[in-house]
Amino acid sequence: MLAVAETGSTNADLLDLAAAGSAGEGVWLRSDRQLAGRGRLGRDWASPAGNLYASTIVTLRADDPPAPSLALVAAVALEEAVAGVLPEAARRKLAIKWPNDLLIAGAKVSGILLERAGNHVVIGIGVNVAHHPDLPDRATTSLHAEGATVDVAAFTDRLAALTAAWLTLWRTQGLATIIERWNERAHPPGTPLRVRLPEGGELAGAFDGLDAHGALRVRLDDGDSRVIHAGDIFLV
Repeated sequence: MLAVAETGSTNADLLDLAAAGSAGEGVWLRSDRQLAGRGRLGRDWASPAGNLYASTIVTLRADDPPAPSLALVAAVALEEAVAGVLPEAARRKLAIKWPNDLLIAGAKVSGILLERAGNHVVIGIGVNVAHHPDLPDRATTSLHAEGATVDVAAFTDRLAALTAAWLTLWRTQGLATIIERWNERAHPPGTPLRVRLPEGGELAGAFDGLDAHGALRVRLDDGDSRVIHAGDIFLV
């Protein structure tokens, strides 16, 4: 585990190290603070000291499942790590939202960003441990706000071990095992949601599980089903 007090982005740092051949699979980098943190779809990620900012590298093999499904691997590993530190009342309200956000009673507590360079995929994970931002379009929370006492370094070590274990299952048992676990930890089928599409526009429907490749299925009001490969998901 590599740890620094401050950096621009742990993802960017590991991408550079991987490109230079200086870091390979299993390496983790954690920073107390980021100056240029990034979220999905190009968003800035606020990075005050006290939260978790960490990244790791997966080196793809020829027989691995599709690389985008690593988002689901990261989600189930992080959900297990977070569930392990929450009080029971908060743990019962913990759920995964597609593809890899964690929500506690509908409020976002973490984010995951995958970036690829060649055969390396960097998984960046941010968790609101001590602080959570005030956002105009979604509720947020932190582990501390939910009653958890968390040592960030110890939590990251646990997360690294869980990620390695789920990565092994992804490789040896296939994506179906990951999807099964993801569905067990997600919000229930039929949950109303709204999708903001990357090409513009929105659609409304209900959560209808994942397809065999890990894409989101949305059941529309007219009964048709739509498969979503990218987009911003809001539970309503």
